Amino acid sequence: MILGIGTDLANIERIQGTLDRFGDRFRNRVFTEIEQAKAERRADTAGTYAKRWAAKEACSKALGTGLRMGIAWKDMAVSNLHTGQPVMAVTGWARDRLDEMTPEGHEAIIHVTLTDDHPWAQAFVVIEARPAGQPD
Repeated sequence: MILGIGTDLANIERIQGTLDRFGDRFRNRVFTEIEQAKAERRADTAGTYAKRWAAKEACSKALGTGLRMGIAWKDMAVSNLHTGQPVMAVTGWARDRLDEMTPEGHEAIIHVTLTDDHPWAQAFVVIEARPAGQPD
């Protein structure tokens, strides 16, 4: 069953301006070390950050909270499988909220997809609940 859906659209040029203005202060407040390492290795650094920004916004919407109720930016983290597929991990208040909304006897799976077409970056997040122990 679907527990939540979220989407967000981020302007890459706006993220670049924020990076130019606030630098590490912005990076360290919003992005995990893994996210920063990924973005800094990419030719399109701002685009990579923008996609992850959009994913965090989309995840907070799928959790039904937006960025309130104590959910912090770093409570939601995007990484990639060896295939390149993005995955979302949640900790802290985001994990608490996910656990709260997941029915008993189910496990939550967060699906995330990212795309960009300059100057836009977009993310969709779907949170699914599957009966515990059911194969993927």
